Amino acid sequence: MKKELSNGFLSKLVPPESGRIEISDTKRAGLRLRVYPTRAAWMYEKRVKGGVKRKHTLGTYCTWSQPGKREEGTVGLSEARAIALEIEAEAARGFDRVLEAQEQRLIKERAAARTQTVQEVINLYSDLKLNNLKTGGERKRQLELALDAHLSEPFPSLTRTILQKAIDDKAKEGRLIMANRIRAALKAMTRWAWRREYIDQDPGSRLERATKERIRDRVLSLDEVREIWAKSFDTGDLWGPVIRLLILTVQRRGSIGGLELAELDLENSRFKKSVSQEKNDRGHTTHLSPPALAEVKAAIERLERRRAENGEVQKKRKRGRPPATSATIATPGYLFTTTGRTPVSGWSDMKESLDELLGDDFEPWRLHDFRTAFATHMAERGISESVVDRVLNHAATASKASAVSRVYNQAELLAERAVALDKWAELVTQESADVIAIGGNSNA
Repeated sequence: MKKELSNGFLSKLVPPESGRIEISDTKRAGLRLRVYPTRAAWMYEKRVKGGVKRKHTLGTYCTWSQPGKREEGTVGLSEARAIALEIEAEAARGFDRVLEAQEQRLIKERAAARTQTVQEVINLYSDLKLNNLKTGGERKRQLELALDAHLSEPFPSLTRTILQKAIDDKAKEGRLIMANRIRAALKAMTRWAWRREYIDQDPGSRLERATKERIRDRVLSLDEVREIWAKSFDTGDLWGPVIRLLILTVQRRGSIGGLELAELDLENSRFKKSVSQEKNDRGHTTHLSPPALAEVKAAIERLERRRAENGEVQKKRKRGRPPATSATIATPGYLFTTTGRTPVSGWSDMKESLDELLGDDFEPWRLHDFRTAFATHMAERGISESVVDRVLNHAATASKASAVSRVYNQAELLAERAVALDKWAELVTQESADVIAIGGNSNA
């Protein structure tokens, strides 16, 4: 509702039984009174010059402790308009009250942190970060034991020498793997403190390992795959779809990262890589399960929006042209790109960010482990080795396959592969879907 508010009108204000009523003041643009069942409060919205639009809560106009019993609040109509006028003047000068308040809070937080002891920062780190980890309590004790001689000292006094000594002391005991775990714990804490500007430099940035660990080949459990799937949604619109397609299609990262629009055949729910683009010099067709197809279509829509914003898409399109998400796409370019000319890059940074989201207690893993997980879990559910090999584009099921096996593995097995990938998608997303075979035929 829009109305030039007056004290007479507001004196007759009746609260709604449920929900919220919003009344905009036409005399002071952006000023609104939000009326709830038990209270009415002022809100003012204004865009900062050269910046973002901000919402400001100005205070309570009145409250209703019970039906018919009204109590006046701290901010009346004239006060609300005066505050709104003040904020409007500030916004016109480019002053952002919300940002200023945030910065002041951070300044106070950093100043307090710089005067805190190592023990106090460990406690704060535990409250804000470690409590979210399954092994948070153990990690806190690990830090306290490693820095026992320095717990009462100011946190900014920690140096790389002090931290490295804690690692080396544990290594001297012959506990090399534990020394590496201490290194990881110290690096994580100092990086956290540095990012919050509690310290000017990160003393844990170049700590040496006690020993080099070899990441073992392992099979991700379904729960681990599902956890990675869930965390992928926190990695953004560029890497999130890449990670999810790596999981759903179990193809090599080069195949997904370098996926070209011209390789997509969405009408038949698949994409096809040419001979020159595959590791074993064989062309390969990959089925897109329903969730994989949805990810590809969403990525195409985002790509087209970016192209439109950059002036790369013509404003006028020829009539009768089929939409890009309905059939084979002839448009050149990569599906995942930041430059428009080259495929997405920065895999190591993406993996590091994803590992941080998963937490320190997530066992070391590689992107290639999605393929091993698929092979293992599908075999356990009765999918034949030949079908699994064809999905993964392996050349043969053994070092020396029989003549019959060699002939069998030359078959495309497209329908069987579609069933396997649809089943895999169902296991990962825990959502049932109709199995769609490549070529358009359904399989029960």
